[in-house]
Amino acid sequence: MKRIIYILAVSAAALLTAVQANAQMGKRYYINGGWQFNGTISNNVAESAQGYGAYMEGGYYLTPMLAVGGFASFSSNDQYYGTQTYTFEDHSALTTDVTKSVYQVPFGATLRCRFMRTQLQPYLAAKIGADYSEQNTYMSTFVSRSDNWGFYVSPEIGLSWFPFSQTDFGFQLAAYYSYATNQNKSYGMNGINNLGFKLGVAF
Repeated sequence: MKRIIYILAVSAAALLTAVQANAQMGKRYYINGGWQFNGTISNNVAESAQGYGAYMEGGYYLTPMLAVGGFASFSSNDQYYGTQTYTFEDHSALTTDVTKSVYQVPFGATLRCRFMRTQLQPYLAAKIGADYSEQNTYMSTFVSRSDNWGFYVSPEIGLSWFPFSQTDFGFQLAAYYSYATNQNKSYGMNGINNLGFKLGVAF
């Protein structure tokens, strides 16, 4: 009888410890997704700030404040050049306007540190991975396309807000800088720098 009581007591203590640990941890995962506004800087192809982008990310909290996870996003930036005359290697010439674009799809791993576990959760994040990019030139009579891969890194600062006490649904706002090592000699592109912000939902 004493042995049974002892086993029950130990089991109850273990269960209570697990419940308390789970309560202290709170929700062990996060999922974010939404709209992304991206600006390209100093890439010699398309230097513009436009809202043609989206993102998805998620992670698991190893501790109450530190999480690891993954991310993927895309963005497209276009720049218009007025009518001018272009000369080609075969000595032909074409007078036309031109639109150049940079399309990017970065994906990889992320490390996130939140500073509070309240309805407002400010955080810092670091992302590392690969970046697939296309550089396109649209003229009146033809399109020139190039694609390449690069190494991608991005620091981010953001805020998750959960205004509803009875649900895990909330909102996310974040700002980021990113750099990718993609190169394109024909455009004189040596890396891609980006600045932007994200607005989405949080779970």
